[in-house]
Amino acid sequence: MEALITGLFRYPIKGFSAEALAQADLVPGRAIAQDRRWVVENGPSGFDPEAPRYVPKMKFAVLAAHPVVAAARTRVVGTALSASAPGRPDFHGDLGADAGRAGFAGWVRDLLGEDAREGVRVLQAPDYQFLDHPAGHVSIVNLASVRDLEARIGRPVDPLRFRANLYVEGWPPWVENGWKGRNLLLGFARATVFAPIVRCAATEVDPETAERDMPLVEHLFEQYGHRDCGIYVQVTHGGTVRVGDACSTPGEPE
Repeated sequence: MEALITGLFRYPIKGFSAEALAQADLVPGRAIAQDRRWVVENGPSGFDPEAPRYVPKMKFAVLAAHPVVAAARTRVVGTALSASAPGRPDFHGDLGADAGRAGFAGWVRDLLGEDAREGVRVLQAPDYQFLDHPAGHVSIVNLASVRDLEARIGRPVDPLRFRANLYVEGWPPWVENGWKGRNLLLGFARATVFAPIVRCAATEVDPETAERDMPLVEHLFEQYGHRDCGIYVQVTHGGTVRVGDACSTPGEPE
């Protein structure tokens, strides 16, 4: 049984826009390059760039806490950022420079409005990525599972609500939830399934309208008795993955 990779994405600024990719190089023990490379701190989070460690995402300006973030459209090339949002001036700056990060922090502060706290800052740390799970390097969503959820709740669900790195077509619905510890091929790379992804309130926000319009976490639990959609994998053997590549059925654990 094989699936095809039909979508490949990264999210350079945690919580902000998805960027579609044609291909990516997967490296053992790492996330996709530039994925969750920066984050916007909304008030003191306790994150220390000199000694980076995992901090819960609710400390940051992310969709789970602030749906208005979905109204922003961001694009990062290298460290050059362009950002726009309805009714606000566009922003262009360099996230690799103090002035650029400070300028974008001010832009986000205005976007958040009354939800902005004292000390909005753009954070980064050398060789660090702000993943939802520090051991879940790459996330994968099975599109058949999303369609099954759509059928059960009787309304369309944009797969981008789940903010995955890879979207695959060809697996039976929900089969991936039983794959913890198994291996699979992603194009020319290999990975081990780490865990199902437990979903949060970020999925309840429409990525187009920025409205919290669908209780997806509640729907998942009501329909399936769990809050999972998608899987985290850990890259074990590096290689290039492209849209259109095969994603094989996982084998037994090594």
